[in-house]
Amino acid sequence: MNSFRHRRFAVIGLPAFVLLVTTAGCSSADGSASAAVPSPGTKATKLCRNLDKALPAEVDGADREDPSPASTLTAGWGDPAIILRCGVVRPSKMSDPAVAEGRDDDAVAGGVNGVRWLMEEDGDGGYRFTSALRRAYVEVTVPKGRDSSSVLIDLAPAVKKAIPEGIAD
Repeated sequence: MNSFRHRRFAVIGLPAFVLLVTTAGCSSADGSASAAVPSPGTKATKLCRNLDKALPAEVDGADREDPSPASTLTAGWGDPAIILRCGVVRPSKMSDPAVAEGRDDDAVAGGVNGVRWLMEEDGDGGYRFTSALRRAYVEVTVPKGRDSSSVLIDLAPAVKKAIPEGIAD
């Protein structure tokens, strides 16, 4: 009976052990960030790839260090990381007329350097900004301790250049 339990553990335990080792090998010990990669349509993907080429090497004084998994739809800077995701789904809050018209405290009134943003607190002292009135939605997560204004000022030229004004599909 003991040999049966031993073989059963070996058969069941070995795959679990391999999975554990594989998962541990995929996790980052260097603290690099990760970000979920959006899955936009063809038009937005093309715009997002253009944005990736236009993004600055430095944002808020932090060097570009893209999150994993690698994608032209995501970018990152610094530690804790400022994360940009392009081609995200339109936030439901953008349907609120007060937000759309800039009358809500959550909207960045008038935008920043020609780019309008929806601002939402993330619950950890940071903020999530989503571009408004552009052909693709760009989301920027700014962690606590980072200067949100500086981040948006640094990113505005690339967003204006790569993502035309309009309504995203």
